[in-house]
Amino acid sequence: MTESEKSSITNPRRNFIQKSILGASTFAGLSVASTAHASVENGVEDFEPEIINEVDVLVVGSGSAGITAALQAGRAGARTLLVERSFQLGGTTTTGGVAYPGLFDAWGKQVIAGIGWELIKESVELDGGKFPDFSKVPRSHHHNQIQINQFIFALLAEEKCREASVGIAYYEFPSKVTKTDKGWQVDCVGFGTKRRVLCKQIVDCTGGAEVVGMLGFERLREKERQPGSYLYQMGSSHNPASKQLHRLYVHGADSTNSRTATLANLTGRKTILEKVRRDKKRLMHLQPETGFRESYRILGETLISVQDYTSGRHFDDAVSYAFYPVDLHTRTGVRPKPLKRGTVPTVPLRALIPKGSENIIVAGRCVSSDRLANSGLRVQAACMGMGQAAGATAALAAESNTTPLKVPLSKIHGLLQNHGAIIPSKA
Repeated sequence: MTESEKSSITNPRRNFIQKSILGASTFAGLSVASTAHASVENGVEDFEPEIINEVDVLVVGSGSAGITAALQAGRAGARTLLVERSFQLGGTTTTGGVAYPGLFDAWGKQVIAGIGWELIKESVELDGGKFPDFSKVPRSHHHNQIQINQFIFALLAEEKCREASVGIAYYEFPSKVTKTDKGWQVDCVGFGTKRRVLCKQIVDCTGGAEVVGMLGFERLREKERQPGSYLYQMGSSHNPASKQLHRLYVHGADSTNSRTATLANLTGRKTILEKVRRDKKRLMHLQPETGFRESYRILGETLISVQDYTSGRHFDDAVSYAFYPVDLHTRTGVRPKPLKRGTVPTVPLRALIPKGSENIIVAGRCVSSDRLANSGLRVQAACMGMGQAAGATAALAAESNTTPLKVPLSKIHGLLQNHGAIIPSKA
C-alpha cells in the first residue's frame, strides 16, 4: 500500500468514496449520490505530460463566471489558462441554451456591469437585438432579462480571450491537483492529451466546486436537487434571440460526474423523442446537453443565508451585487419570490474562498450560500459579477505572491472599477 493510499484511509477529508445508484435500464428515478475524488498527496509519478504550461492563474470551467474570471485575470496582466471539459465557452448560456441572461439591473438602475455586461452588450448589438429599459422597474423580473444569440455569444467570448492572451484548453479537466511551494501543480487529461499546469492561483468555476472537492475542502449539498432543463424547439424553426426555447424538466438531474450527467442527458433526450412521436411535430432544434441548476456549494469563510440575501445585507467585504428573486424549481414548477422594493443583495469576497484554503477562489453557483439564497445567486448576471471579482483577486494575489484572502479589498475594488465593474456601496 502506498503512502497516498494510507493517507486516503486515515484522513477523512480525503477519503472520498464514489458511490452511484444508476439503475441499468431505468431513467425515471435518477437517484444518484456521488463525489469526485483525486489524490493531492505526492505519490508514485505515473503522469507523463505532453504539454507543460506555467501560468499565474488557472481558471477551471468556462460558464458565465469562468469567462469573466479568465478575461479579468488576463486583462490585469496575469498569464491565464482557461480549462473547459466541453467544446465551447458559455456553459448554461450556450451549451445549456439559456440565452436569456439577467438580471443586470435593480429598481431602475444597473447594478452589474463590467466584463460580463460588455460581452452581453456586444452580443446583442452584433445580432441587431434590443435592450430592455433599465430605468423602468418591470412588472415581472423576466421582462428585464436579455435575449441574446447564443452562437454569437460563444464566438465573441473566444475572440475576447484571444485579445486578452487567455489560453483555452477544450475537452480537458483536472485529474490530480498537488500543492507546491509556488502554488499548484494541476494535471489535466483530455482525449489524446496530458497537460501539466503549474500555477500560482486556481479559480474554480465548475458549478459544483469540483476542484475544491478534489482538494478535500468541505462542500454543501442537499439530497434533493432542483430539476435540470433540457431545451429544444418543436414545430417551428428556432430563431435565436427572439424567444425562449421549449423546456423539459429533467428531475433529479445531477452534474456531479460523467455518469450522472450522462444519465440526465439520456433521460431528457428519451423524453423529447417520445414527445416528437406523440405530438407528430418536427424537432427543429436540440441543445447539446441538459442545463443544471444545482450541485455542490462550497463552505466558505462566510456563508450567505437567505436572510442575508432577502434583506440586502451589505457585507463589509462585498465585491459584487446580485439581483434575482428567490427562485427554487420543484416538480410542480417554480414560483419566484421577488425581493422587497429597494433590496439589492451583495456578494462578499469571503463567500468565494473555501474555508481554510490558500491560493484558490471560486465563482458562480458554487458560492458559499444556503439553498434558498443560492437559488437567486446562481443566475448568469450574478455569476458574471462574482467571476470578475474572483479573476481580479486571483490576478492580484498572483502578482503579490500571496493568497486571495490577504489581498487588500481596496486593491480589488480599484482593479474592478478600472475594468467597468460596479462596486457595492452602503446606502
